[in-house]
Amino acid sequence: MKSSINMKRILFVCLGNICRSPSAEGIMKSLIKREGKESEFYIDSAGTYRGHAGSLPDERMRRHAAKRAYTLDSLARTFYPAADFVDFDLIIGMDDQNVADLKSLATSDEERSKILKMTDFCQKYTSYTTVPDPYYGGEEGFELVLDILEDATAGLYQKCLE
Repeated sequence: MKSSINMKRILFVCLGNICRSPSAEGIMKSLIKREGKESEFYIDSAGTYRGHAGSLPDERMRRHAAKRAYTLDSLARTFYPAADFVDFDLIIGMDDQNVADLKSLATSDEERSKILKMTDFCQKYTSYTTVPDPYYGGEEGFELVLDILEDATAGLYQKCLE
């Protein structure tokens, strides 16, 4: 893990770490790079389900992200409470189940206070209370996820600058 006293460390979490959370990671990294703030952030993603560990993001998600000039090349990994609650300032779940799973793994109020939901940062897509899982849906689901995540990452980035 890169470390710096002033670095904001953010972990995005979904179920399998192959669609939503690696997309949030890729979008946030792109935004940070565009703003010239790479040295101020450490961004990663993880899943609560171990079954996809070591896999690239879903090919459909990568294809849709590439149309928007995002590169999704991180390998899926499992959320590790003992390390991740220590290493990250913010742990952001994509839906209510992810948030509930994360909270069940937290062992202190300090750890629970790091857990937030991605859609809490939406500025435009405020009618969405979760980032829907596109895995079993059609092409439009992947586009919707990217729309919501672009909105939410912009809101999250602004909050981090406050």
